Amino acid sequence: MARIFIALTFDDEVIKECARIQEILGSWKFNGKLIELENLHLTLKFLGEIDENKLSEVKEALKTIKENSFECKLDHSGLFSVHGNPKITWLKLNGKGIFDLQKKIDEVLESSFKKEERFMSHLTIARIKYVNDKAGFKKYVENIGVKEVSFKIKSFQLIKSELKPSGPVYNIVEEYSLLE
Repeated sequence: MARIFIALTFDDEVIKECARIQEILGSWKFNGKLIELENLHLTLKFLGEIDENKLSEVKEALKTIKENSFECKLDHSGLFSVHGNPKITWLKLNGKGIFDLQKKIDEVLESSFKKEERFMSHLTIARIKYVNDKAGFKKYVENIGVKEVSFKIKSFQLIKSELKPSGPVYNIVEEYSLLE
């Protein structure tokens, strides 16, 4: 069994801006963790624990996707909270192509996996366990000036996640090119 998800990964310019935002975010005291730069991604679909046969089916299904490459850009920062407690700090990614690709992935996998109910195009940059001033932190995060970095998505990845005591380790199982 392998823990699998489908994602977009990013070029150096995007990673550099994420690192800058993480540095700003890190100046606020909170218990939690900044996501390792090498692990930054946008999850298009989480498949969970699947066996080798199911993984082979997924690989074949994803090969049938014939979507065009597309432009997108970093937009603003925000939080996901549970009962008023901040849990995830994210950067929004804009680009119609992200939603088109995610929908196509859902379509080609619908016989084996439930469709996403609430897909949001975001890049997780930190996981928050506890912050003392919740309202202040929310305002701080929402007012971080994110540079609108534009970039082109030319492929998507099937990724295996191994959970280790030091944190997750991601390995690309297969990469799928988009049409130029």
